[in-house]
Amino acid sequence: MHVLLIEDDRELSDGIATFLAGQGDSVLVESDGMAADRLLQEQKFDFVLVDVGLPGLGGYEIVRRIRERRQSLPVIMITARDTLDDRIYGLDLGADDYLSKPFELAELTARMRATTRRGANAMARRIDFGPLSMDIAGRHASLAEQPLILSSREWDLLSALAEADGHTVAKERLQADSSVNALEVYVYRLRRRLEVAGLNIRTVRGFGYRLENTRKIAGKTTPDAGD
Repeated sequence: MHVLLIEDDRELSDGIATFLAGQGDSVLVESDGMAADRLLQEQKFDFVLVDVGLPGLGGYEIVRRIRERRQSLPVIMITARDTLDDRIYGLDLGADDYLSKPFELAELTARMRATTRRGANAMARRIDFGPLSMDIAGRHASLAEQPLILSSREWDLLSALAEADGHTVAKERLQADSSVNALEVYVYRLRRRLEVAGLNIRTVRGFGYRLENTRKIAGKTTPDAGD
């Protein structure tokens, strides 16, 4: 993979770059946020690792710009900030995962592999569910005919629910390589974005989740119990 590592801690960036290079990856290191953002517009990368605190342009803003440009490449944020609000904020902006400092390099590469696997299973097809439309091949989504910008993890979660066409999907399948807490964060974030168009991700206790068109089923009961 061609990896862009955006990190201003020289010792840490050298360690990560050396480790990834030893696994066969090509790594470009940039310590300045503005310069990194220019590189993302000029070159093609397969993966981005970005620190939150950077000179020139912060990591959160870099992620926001990546998703604003509809670049679907996977992004993992590296951060010393470990509060739930910080994690949710980074995920809301479009990061696929986050890793708190200090961390083991083996864990970083495991998370990179997991993120890459999730994106490798896409097939050339289109999914429509009420006001939601997903072009799997092009990885473009729209909600009520408006562009819907999704991170790689959000894409995998929402496409699995939409493809189930109203049936419940087991939590274990949706969880993939994420923790239970991370899955709940993604579901919570997607719910907030979908509800304006009349869609809801319903929790089916003890099993998983399903996608519902609430405007279509208004006034009707559903077979599974949920929140």
